[in-house]
Amino acid sequence: MTADLRLAGFAVGCWLAALSALHLSFRTGMVVAGIALVLTTAAFAPASAGGRLGRLWRDGGRWVAAAVLLGAGCGAVATAARVSVREAGPLAALVAAGATVRVELVVRDDPRALDGSPGLPPTYLVSVELTELQPEDTPGMRLSARAIVLGKDPAWRPLLPGQRLSTTGKLMPPRGGDLRAAVLSVKDAPELHGRPSWAQRAAGSLRAGLQRACEPLPDDVGGLLPGLVVGDTSRLQPTLEEDFRATGMTHLNAVSGANVAIILGVVLFAVRRTRAGPVVTAVICAGALAGFVILARPSPSVVRAAAMGAIGLVGLATGRPRAAVPALAAGVGVLIVVDPELAGDPGFALSVLATAGLLLVAPGWRDALLRRGWPSGAAEALAVPAAAQVACGPVVAGLSGSVSLVAVPANLLVVPAIAPATLLGVSAAVLSPVWPAGAEFTAWVGQWPARWLVVVATYGARVPAGAVPWPAGVSGAVLLGALTVALLVAARRPLVRRLVAVVAAGAMLGALPVRLLASGWPPPRWIVVTCAVGQGDAVVLPVGRGQAIVVDAGPEPEAVDHCLRRLGVRQVVLFVVSHFHVDHVGGVAGVFRGRTVGAVVTPDWPEPPGGRAAVAAEARTARVPMAAVGPGWRYAAGGLDLTVIGPFEPLHATNSDPNNNSLVLLARVDGRTVLLPGDAETEEQDELLRHLGAGAVRADVLKVAHHGSAYQSPEFVDAVDPAVALVSVGVDNDYGHPNAALLARLGRGGAAVLRTDVGGDLAAVRTAGGGLAVVARGDPPQ
Repeated sequence: MTADLRLAGFAVGCWLAALSALHLSFRTGMVVAGIALVLTTAAFAPASAGGRLGRLWRDGGRWVAAAVLLGAGCGAVATAARVSVREAGPLAALVAAGATVRVELVVRDDPRALDGSPGLPPTYLVSVELTELQPEDTPGMRLSARAIVLGKDPAWRPLLPGQRLSTTGKLMPPRGGDLRAAVLSVKDAPELHGRPSWAQRAAGSLRAGLQRACEPLPDDVGGLLPGLVVGDTSRLQPTLEEDFRATGMTHLNAVSGANVAIILGVVLFAVRRTRAGPVVTAVICAGALAGFVILARPSPSVVRAAAMGAIGLVGLATGRPRAAVPALAAGVGVLIVVDPELAGDPGFALSVLATAGLLLVAPGWRDALLRRGWPSGAAEALAVPAAAQVACGPVVAGLSGSVSLVAVPANLLVVPAIAPATLLGVSAAVLSPVWPAGAEFTAWVGQWPARWLVVVATYGARVPAGAVPWPAGVSGAVLLGALTVALLVAARRPLVRRLVAVVAAGAMLGALPVRLLASGWPPPRWIVVTCAVGQGDAVVLPVGRGQAIVVDAGPEPEAVDHCLRRLGVRQVVLFVVSHFHVDHVGGVAGVFRGRTVGAVVTPDWPEPPGGRAAVAAEARTARVPMAAVGPGWRYAAGGLDLTVIGPFEPLHATNSDPNNNSLVLLARVDGRTVLLPGDAETEEQDELLRHLGAGAVRADVLKVAHHGSAYQSPEFVDAVDPAVALVSVGVDNDYGHPNAALLARLGRGGAAVLRTDVGGDLAAVRTAGGGLAVVARGDPPQ
């Protein structure tokens, strides 16, 4: 046990020191390393304390302390050495000056597409290693520094790890907290030199073949299967990814030790059937391990799992049984010394903690269940996911700001499907170059276990009160970690264990009915909801159970999609675009995501063209009719009547022509009127008053135009005279929205004024007596 603690202490010290040093300068990191190494020497000094405490320190405590301090010294030294490259004087000066440079570099990982503005091509994020840098009019330099390329040209998309190339771009500072020394913004296509290694080309071919084999599958399982098998999440739906996160199943979207264990288990079974010796078995397994790691790409979880597998193979070759905890500790320590950036990677942390939970906690829980008469298979099936979830819980809570109550049962339910999906997916990838039809058939078979994962994640994420709020960030993670350790230690005493069980059961039974029966969203008798989508607009009008009209989509797909999911909207009978600015159409994909859309209507004003093209492309893909409409156009469904009342004629040379040609909508819902003026500014508002008169724009609820900007006609605001004014605005936006004078004017007129940057989603509701009230969901996006 002492050896285990020494190695574990070394790994923990190394990890924490490396994580801290990533955020420190080179000099500060070296000071930390020096202090840790000096204290390591002091830990071996003769203990002067007497009695039992002194004996305890001499017998083992100082060895554990020395291991932690030695690990801290090694981690700080390794990280500080890498940070010195990030802070190198010539490179740092060029980055600070925003210099344009020509560089030679090597691709480190697969390029990743970043969503851009509607109608514009994506930007490709590529992790690279800079090998040579040539500034303008100054001598070049050779170096080895990590960086990120933001490539605008589509030629960056198919690059493979190991590819050498040249390009020219502008240097920008990195975000910090990692080893990247610069960000390089590049407009042109890269100039390739040679080709990647045969192994990377083969891996790229197999990964592309797996994607082709999954193309005929439905979007959900077709995007999940490559992620489950080789960590390729390029087609994974954001909604499904969110469901996996809510149910504590995120680890399945990245390759981990489970995948490696499945592959090596099959290979080991096959080789042992041939009666091969331990050395031959280890060599064959090592080849399979190397091939799978290349195929899956060396992500943190894959690298950790490979290191564990390699240590196990050494034990197999020498005929010695593997000590699992020392193997994990040694793997963690070595990996962090070699690549200190892993210390700050959440995926690496989750992978290591999950493995530690399986090694340290699961056996005890399994044995305890067996002593209570549980069948062996059931005890193992329950103990393994429960231990992994408990170990990963603090990190997940810190990242998500919540604690999932459905994670353990969800992970328990999917256990039988993981191995078949993984093996069938790998088989499809291997078959794809030589037998594409066979690869497609294998992927088709593999979709069925993958579909079970989708079902569990989808329904688990919709369980009421499935997650409880928790402090986010480092403080939340540390708090839950301390509570977890304290409970695990205290639960060894039967009395404490019974007390904890009673308190936990009482809390669950007391809190869950309240959360289930009074979830509060959507509120009863709601007539309009303004979604909290940041600096943008998305408004929902109810038509029937699960049906709604949606006006605008906000700037990002995820925000409007989440709002519609919270409201239970499964069918959008009509999607209305007030105008084509990105803060109103950037999230159009989120409106269509997982829902049927009946029709799309837009203004007759085509600008900006990129926004219009994005809406048209989404409608065309979904085979939904799209039409431009004008004043007098009406739509009625489910007791809701929607009328377009403006603009009457195209307005030119205004402060903003797209804004001043917004569709202005008047809705009648459950006997109440709702005015939705888009981003109409003073010119269009005055035009409406001239053509219609003040009485025609009178409404009970006003979605305040243009996020409450100052460009409002006082006469128009007074004519609307709303009882409720809803302002859709982003937190700490740079536009000065909403305007204080406008809010004061609305308030003086008797309106209840609410803002999405303060209250989150906002709903206007009819009270039981027929009056109006407003409900704020809370939790505005940051």
